[in-house]
Amino acid sequence: MERPLDGLANGIPENAQERKELVDDRRTPQQEQQQQQQQLPLPNLAPGPNERVTINVSGLRFETAERTLARFPNTLLGDPMHRRLFHDPVHDEIFFDRHRSSFEAVLYYYQSGGMLKRPVNVPYNIFIKELAFYEMGQDTICAFKRSEGVDDRPPRPLPKQRLQRIVWELFEYPDTSMFAKCITILSLAMILVSIAAYCAETVPNIRDYGADQVDVFFIIETTCIIWFCFELSTRFMVSPDKLYFFKSVMNIVDLVAILPYFISLSTSDVHSKEGEDHTMSLTAFRVSRLLRVFRIFKLSRHSTGLQILGKTLHASLREIGVLILFLCIGIVIFSSAVFFLEGSEEFSSIPGSFWWAVVTMTTVGYGDMAPKSMGGRLVGSVCAVSGVLMIALPVPVIVSNFGRLYDRQIKRDASENDLEETIVMIGTSDKKARVESLV
Repeated sequence: MERPLDGLANGIPENAQERKELVDDRRTPQQEQQQQQQQLPLPNLAPGPNERVTINVSGLRFETAERTLARFPNTLLGDPMHRRLFHDPVHDEIFFDRHRSSFEAVLYYYQSGGMLKRPVNVPYNIFIKELAFYEMGQDTICAFKRSEGVDDRPPRPLPKQRLQRIVWELFEYPDTSMFAKCITILSLAMILVSIAAYCAETVPNIRDYGADQVDVFFIIETTCIIWFCFELSTRFMVSPDKLYFFKSVMNIVDLVAILPYFISLSTSDVHSKEGEDHTMSLTAFRVSRLLRVFRIFKLSRHSTGLQILGKTLHASLREIGVLILFLCIGIVIFSSAVFFLEGSEEFSSIPGSFWWAVVTMTTVGYGDMAPKSMGGRLVGSVCAVSGVLMIALPVPVIVSNFGRLYDRQIKRDASENDLEETIVMIGTSDKKARVESLV
């Protein structure tokens, strides 16, 4: 009877330490891991202003003061509560598995009090994603885009009615559907056929061959005009902003490309009539045919390169004006000099010498007018060298404007491609809600 009691007494731990060890042996590995995490120090949610913060970005460690990050409390790094999601309790640091080179500019934004400069070796679209991840704010991102030369204006509103929106996207946004791409290809084909017919009808053999037959060029021209009128009228009817539609340069080009056809129809009988009374009609007919050549500018609607070229010329108006001023000064000076030095029938007057000065300063030199005396040849040599220098001075500025606008277009395309992803990354209200729930 005493042995069971002895066995029971031996199975019960004699003190509290033995009882604790027995309980520890019965714990699962998950319970042990939870206890170890509870024993680790929690991050300080309200650190002092002079306390240092260690930030690890893909293995590259940065250290900064808490007061530096607190300058922008609405950002990811400036909010201690939000930083807790990325806190590594083992190494007591903030860890980000992000682009390292971009973080140097992000940290300098806090250190400088708001100066944001993209590193040269960081692509534009990657840097925009990093700014969105660190929650720099929409105002900061928009200011950075403006400093990079990216037009961050909101897009034009779409038509409110569903049918009008579908038609508007078909003619304005060729990337929206396969049918929109087909319409763009058809429009390009009509423009090219119209330009080819305009050039081919001036060839004597082709023009004489079809003189006694059906006017094929008139049929081609009429077909193209019908398509151009249909395209322009359809885009106008479904346009969400009629006033902006008329102010658009591209729409003005489309209208100018159509008008010569109707002017030609109204003056088509001018060749069958004679007399001085029809001189103005004949002039209008020739001008209308000349205006058809401007139809080639319709290609700029579908060509980014032509659009950049037009913007470059618009941005370089001052430099082009300086170039024209230099040429005018040189033309007057060298025309006067060669007139007084030559004094021949070839250079009969100063205005008559302008042509020689122009072709000499631009280094064209047709040879139809040439000085014969030693003084005239000396003036011609100085004129040619001066023309090269005058033209070369403003050209680098124009080239720089073209490169700047080309880079801006590339950045804009990259920004549009990443727009949806950036908007998703900027929305951080759900993240802050999770942080508050953890606290």
